[in-house]
Amino acid sequence: MIAIAARIALPWVPLPTGLDDPSVAAPPVELVDRHGATLRVVPAADGSIARELAEADVPRGIVLATMAAEDARFRSHPGFDALATLRAAWQCARHGRVVSGASTITQQLVKLAEPRPRTLRTKIVEAVLAMRLEREWDKDRVLRAYLARIDYGNHCAGLAEAARHYFAKAPADLDLAESAYLAAIPQAPSRLNPRLAPARTKARQEWILKRCLALGWIDAAEHARALAETIRLQPAGRAFRAPHFAGMVLAGGAPRGDGTIATTLDLGLQERCERIAREHLSGLAAAHVRDAAVVAIDNATGDILALVGSPDWRAPRDGQVNGALARRSPGSALKPFVYLLAFGDGATPSDIVADVPSEFATTTGLFRPSNYDRHCRGPVPLREALADSLNIPAVKVLAAHGGAGRLKALLESCGISTLDRPDSHYGLGLALGDGEVRLIELAGAYSTLARLGERLPVRTRPGALPIRKRVAPSETCWLVADILADPAARAAEFGLETPLRTGFPLACKTGTSTGFRDNWAFGFTPEFTVGVWVGNFDGSPMDHVSGVTGAAPILHDVFVELHARFGTTWYARPENIGTTRVAPLTGHRIEGGREEFFVVGRMPAAEMPSERDARGRVLLGAEYGEWHSSPDNRLGNRVALAAGDARDELRILAPIAGTVFLLDDDLPAASQTVSLRASADCEWRCGSMTVAKRSGRAEVRLAAGRHRLEAIGGSGRRAETWIEVRKR
Repeated sequence: MIAIAARIALPWVPLPTGLDDPSVAAPPVELVDRHGATLRVVPAADGSIARELAEADVPRGIVLATMAAEDARFRSHPGFDALATLRAAWQCARHGRVVSGASTITQQLVKLAEPRPRTLRTKIVEAVLAMRLEREWDKDRVLRAYLARIDYGNHCAGLAEAARHYFAKAPADLDLAESAYLAAIPQAPSRLNPRLAPARTKARQEWILKRCLALGWIDAAEHARALAETIRLQPAGRAFRAPHFAGMVLAGGAPRGDGTIATTLDLGLQERCERIAREHLSGLAAAHVRDAAVVAIDNATGDILALVGSPDWRAPRDGQVNGALARRSPGSALKPFVYLLAFGDGATPSDIVADVPSEFATTTGLFRPSNYDRHCRGPVPLREALADSLNIPAVKVLAAHGGAGRLKALLESCGISTLDRPDSHYGLGLALGDGEVRLIELAGAYSTLARLGERLPVRTRPGALPIRKRVAPSETCWLVADILADPAARAAEFGLETPLRTGFPLACKTGTSTGFRDNWAFGFTPEFTVGVWVGNFDGSPMDHVSGVTGAAPILHDVFVELHARFGTTWYARPENIGTTRVAPLTGHRIEGGREEFFVVGRMPAAEMPSERDARGRVLLGAEYGEWHSSPDNRLGNRVALAAGDARDELRILAPIAGTVFLLDDDLPAASQTVSLRASADCEWRCGSMTVAKRSGRAEVRLAAGRHRLEAIGGSGRRAETWIEVRKR
């Protein structure tokens, strides 16, 4: 009667929940590089990794081994095994504890799908549900669903991941010995962990093979071959490559339906960049340099081909900091964009800028930039001013072409997002890196230069390309690229043989922030852009390591790798770029001068006879006066100061009119002074403050109030300025 009642009622029992078909509902998230190589597999919330198991993926060996290990009468029972249950009950009564569970494969599948507290009632429920399930599913489907879910240890949920993790194989490629080895694990995944207890796992494998032989499922020859086979496990651990890049990708969105996230990364190039960074950092350790970051971009698509966030992600101190995303001071790395503005306004690379001591009034006081070597060169062409990374000319050029607001707007149009303060906060110092940028964004801005003014956002995942946006004229970008690739133009500052020089054309620029806290190197060809940052994540200074000695060697080696792997080219000269011959110190056209490029329609003017004296010396204006008489003047008889014209007028160089000084009474008297400087020798007068000379230079002792200062030179020349002094 009970059996009849059960048979009638069984169809009304609901199927176990969680038994979706296919067996594994959600595959793991897997990141792959542009060639399909695995970067990272992201486990489920419980830490497990499962993969779909198709019918064709289940080989004969795993079927036999699993049944031998777990349920020898699987093919004959209706879902639960009455004999095994009676045997388990007898063993429990005899020993006073549970010796075997007697659960069939079907019952274990029900338990996996609907976990319940381990009680007698649960056993009965699972037996009923197992019988109900086998009414609907055939044995092969039940077995496949079980194999897709069972725990194989080391976070492997199911056969597909276990075969991949332990043997780097598809399940269908497992042989009998490997199948029996895997079938040994689910009974006790921790105790029989092949990584920790290989002898125990091997012993159970041999028991399973012996049982298969005893059951007549394999013959003696198969048994002997399987026993003799050496089990070779894959190395422990799962793919965890390009960790900073992978983290950025995972933060950016959901995978496609099969759980795979295709990325733009080239794993081979990535691993080479990591080695290059570590090798160079090891040589800089004595100079207190610990960290570096590298970004390599495919200019045609904006794809990130390599991204090194730190030299070692596992380093306990700060290895997980992503240097490609950190906000740092760029130093001189922004200067190419200053000159891009100037060329867009009609300037040419031959135009002359006065590299002389200069001061600029700002909302917070005087800004007195100085060059890296603390020397000035006098008249300098824009080509050399950019190539040699001179600070004073860069500030002057920015002041003449729109100031901080215009430079900030250009940088933002190229993808820089971190200049989020008012223009006045940065001032003209933005030309020298008075702001913060991210390596990945500044590399993207340089890739805009590489595309000759067309911006594409950098990206980590492939897809349809966005429309390119023009942010600068192509011809002016070409001029900047030509200057940055000119070894002769930067020879005066860097020499001819430096890490910036390669055996192929490469535009490059370095930068070093104040106090040697950051140094940078950027390079590009038509095909690729690379950015490198070197420093310390905690902001501590390096020991006089500049962009040329710190970041540039890494840039050099990365580009050599790119050139070897893919090849690089250089830009053809645009049709609207012409050439002419110019004088180095006037920038104007002459016969026999050096060759220079210009945008058609903006040819440099011809040199006039009035620009030289009778001895052929270039005549300089009054702003060169102080420099001309200083030791920095290395041009000697090639230049002379003009006399008797408007350029020879007396000008006050410092202090600039309207400058506000704050006077602190706690300072010693010797510090309560300001130097007075003019374009020529003069006498200084002030009716409200004391003027004196110290070490041959004029200075005024400060006093609170508004003051008028007058400079009186020869031939009755006069100039005046005013300042305001306030008590702090």
